[in-house]
Amino acid sequence: MYTNLKVIAFDADDTLWVNEPYFAETEKKFCELMQDYLSHHTLSQELFKTEIQNLPLYGYGIKGYILSMIEAAIAISGNTLNIEIVDKIMQYGKDLLQKPIELLDDVEGTLGALRSKYKLVVATKGDLLDQRRKLHNSGLGHFFHHIEVMSDKQEVDYRDLVKRLDIEPSEFLMIGNSLKSDILPVLGIGGSAIHIPFHTTWAHERIDHKVEHPKFCTVSRISEVLAIIEK
Repeated sequence: MYTNLKVIAFDADDTLWVNEPYFAETEKKFCELMQDYLSHHTLSQELFKTEIQNLPLYGYGIKGYILSMIEAAIAISGNTLNIEIVDKIMQYGKDLLQKPIELLDDVEGTLGALRSKYKLVVATKGDLLDQRRKLHNSGLGHFFHHIEVMSDKQEVDYRDLVKRLDIEPSEFLMIGNSLKSDILPVLGIGGSAIHIPFHTTWAHERIDHKVEHPKFCTVSRISEVLAIIEK
């Protein structure tokens, strides 16, 4: 299934290390902070709506999330938001930016086994400074030949990445936790993909249909990739 590969790319957040649970924890704090205005469920919906509206402006990442929290809070309060609440939201964002890096199981061993045979790449969305900070703090940087922090993960973005890597799409394998961002666009350009589901997924990254493709499979943990590729 996975033959003729030259480059293996890995998503970062919730593929190499924990990320989404920290956002869920911060969203809970936001809802508790604003609970005098609306129910927690409605607050979550309003925050999500604001995030999606702001993606074309801010892109993906914590800094855009902070701005969206502040914007949502102002709207929810009817433009009467207390400055102390704004200060707390900003502190939530700073706390999020300083979360420790928690590697997922078997990541180091798997990368170590693969790097002698393939060129390894990080291909992730998010804020450039934050993602580089996380990669540095993870201690994984030496495994990777190239780091690509992408503004989005559409087919055109992967075509550009493959071109920069000077390979054909058929020589490219993407491994990640998001079917929407890590899997479907890569299959769409003729590459291969392996899905490693994480126990929680941001609503914006969810899809409601099953993926079937000859160059695609799902594994439960990253170490299973080794046996799949070597078949």
